[in-house]
Amino acid sequence: MWKVKRMNRARIAVLAIALGAGGIAAYLVSGSDEKQAPAQPAAQLATVDVLVAKSEIPLGQKLKAEDLQWQTWPAATASSVFIRKNDRPNATTEITGSIARSPFIAGEPIREQKLVKADGSGFMAAILPSGMRAVSTEISPESGAGGFILPNDRVDVILTRRLKDPLHPEVPEIVRSNVLLSNIRVLAIDQAPKEKDGQSTLVGKTVTLELKPEQESALATGRQAGTLSLVLRSITDANAIEVDSSIETTGNNINIVRFGVPHSAAMQR
Repeated sequence: MWKVKRMNRARIAVLAIALGAGGIAAYLVSGSDEKQAPAQPAAQLATVDVLVAKSEIPLGQKLKAEDLQWQTWPAATASSVFIRKNDRPNATTEITGSIARSPFIAGEPIREQKLVKADGSGFMAAILPSGMRAVSTEISPESGAGGFILPNDRVDVILTRRLKDPLHPEVPEIVRSNVLLSNIRVLAIDQAPKEKDGQSTLVGKTVTLELKPEQESALATGRQAGTLSLVLRSITDANAIEVDSSIETTGNNINIVRFGVPHSAAMQR
């Protein structure tokens, strides 16, 4: 009998301990919920609506309203040259009809420095920089660097002439080559003012060059005086210092002349 009473007391003690532990745990859980801090709201990033190209806009394309769209842009990174909706809400209508002087990729912000109003003029007249002239001349694969000259490349124009003294026909003729024009921008090859599909060559019969007014007469005179050739320049030396030089050939001798002073005379060809 005493064994039964002892077992009952042990069970009661275990049950009491379990109930006490459960009560303590419930109290701790309820206390932690009351002390939990409320979530802080996320900081709002300042934005601005910027006018961008809805799709790719190639060089020379006349802009239409469907080529443009407003896009949300972080205000901290929006340049002052971007067109903002809060400053110019009617910008889409205002620049419709302008011609792209440089290509735009999809999503690129529209900048008016890359646009020009045609005002009824042709494409070439619209994209030509102020004070410059577009002048064309004939080329061939041999005189045009094998077709590797593309629009927007820089070239030197070489003039080659054959000179003969009519009073002394027995004297061998002189072949003279000199740099007629240097560091000239190519505007177009035939009717192509840009590269197409990533092409690396463009063979044509006519090249259009961007010239200053005082260079027009030099090119026109050179066309009548001899043969013109184009020499493709590296993109890295577009601003290199130029040296005026010419080459004279008499018989089998070649003379290089710089600034009118003979240099390395009588080199054998």
